[in-house]
Amino acid sequence: MLIDDVNKNVLSNKQLNVTSISSLDSFNTKDDYGLNFSRSSSYNSADADVQLLNNGDSKNSSNATTNAFSTQNYNSTNGYGLINGAAAVAKATGQNTFGDVPNLGGNNWGADLVKAPEVWAQGYTGKGVVVAVVDTGVDYNHEDLRNNIWTNAKEIAGNGIDDDGNGYIDDNYGWNFNDKNNNTLDKNGHGTHVSGTIAGENNNYGVTGIAYDAKIMPVKVLNDSGSGSYSSISKGIRYAVDNGANVINLSLGGASSNSSLESAIDYASSKGVIVVMAAGNDGESSPDYPARYAYKSGIAVGAVDKNNNMPDFSNRSGADEIAYVTAPGVKVYSSVPNNQYATYNGTSMATPHVAGVVALMLSANSSLTDAQVRQIVTETAGNSTQTTSSSLNLSNVSSLAKQVIADTAIDDTQATISNFNISNVSSLAKEVMSDDNLLTIGAQTANYLTLQTISSFNTYDVGDDNKNENNPDFWKSLEGMQKQMDQYRKFLGIA
Repeated sequence: MLIDDVNKNVLSNKQLNVTSISSLDSFNTKDDYGLNFSRSSSYNSADADVQLLNNGDSKNSSNATTNAFSTQNYNSTNGYGLINGAAAVAKATGQNTFGDVPNLGGNNWGADLVKAPEVWAQGYTGKGVVVAVVDTGVDYNHEDLRNNIWTNAKEIAGNGIDDDGNGYIDDNYGWNFNDKNNNTLDKNGHGTHVSGTIAGENNNYGVTGIAYDAKIMPVKVLNDSGSGSYSSISKGIRYAVDNGANVINLSLGGASSNSSLESAIDYASSKGVIVVMAAGNDGESSPDYPARYAYKSGIAVGAVDKNNNMPDFSNRSGADEIAYVTAPGVKVYSSVPNNQYATYNGTSMATPHVAGVVALMLSANSSLTDAQVRQIVTETAGNSTQTTSSSLNLSNVSSLAKQVIADTAIDDTQATISNFNISNVSSLAKEVMSDDNLLTIGAQTANYLTLQTISSFNTYDVGDDNKNENNPDFWKSLEGMQKQMDQYRKFLGIA
């Protein structure tokens, strides 16, 4: 029987469906279900109870410059845009993007939107990949999940002995870090819903997961009402890494940073495990934690509806560049305990779509590192402007012009402007004018560099030592750039 959160009045005033936990849609009950799974639960201190995420000041991530991402494809609202499973898996295998296939429709619209069927048609279904769901637990007896549940083959069930010496007795179905025992069954529903989106069986009923042949590792870090601590979550992440997980789904979060949590995510990355994190359901301009750590490790995920529109509740990507993509997170149909199904809203629901795509990538190419997965996912997402003809990461003239202008108008007193920016203008112009890039830049973008734009350089007082009469080389370089751009505009027929 279909359980609809709306009918059960479990939607929050933000209309997120949270009847579930407190992990990004699940740490409290304010925004996702009656718990918060998509508001990224928030913890007040290292071991404080996880609560709904509020704004929380974020530790920022200006380190984005260390990433191999293309900033031209990133914006502060939806990051790199909608994840494209077909393009990502194709790139992971050194191929062009896979051809379109008919949509499945119905409750499988989310799989259609992320182009999972195109990947399945190529034979990649997540087989051999383990995805840890670090959440409220998992109903591993569910009809749509029971054949896709990871079990600890090194442990003998019920003998009261830590057979594999990993520090956990009888952890056949993972471990419960909230209650410190081996009972990982889900009484909340959030973790089971997430699991169905990732690896629901392809059996012609219920829900078909994005990576329907992957295995789900249950790791319970939140209590039955969807609350938990950073300490439990950090331990859960390390457990997943040490026991064979390839991907970790974190549909949870909090408002503040935490060194133990950050360290655990860094540990996963160092071991080649990709952590996928919900951005949060606060409707804020930047993600909650741990999603904000995606400036260096893992992937942050925001929500969109079936028309690829971002709902008000989804936290945006923020001005500081991070590995942030979007995925279906509105009215997502999936499994809940006791062989039932329900429709939920939240970034907690978007996150497993991305975790599933990552599982497909790893089933196609198991050697991919965290850094490689992050780069491929962002480069192939919806905002990508890459073309096969260009080897340079320059997507448009506008961004280059803005870069030159910003670098040129640094400060009235900086005499370095004539030395630094003249070379920048020249080299950037040459790159723009290269044969490859001429083919990739549109006429609308070319219109950005007009005579008036170039002339605006004259409005900046760059100091007596750099004025026209004392530094003719500076203006000569600008005139040269103008001529190059005039040639370019003629080439495009917009002179």
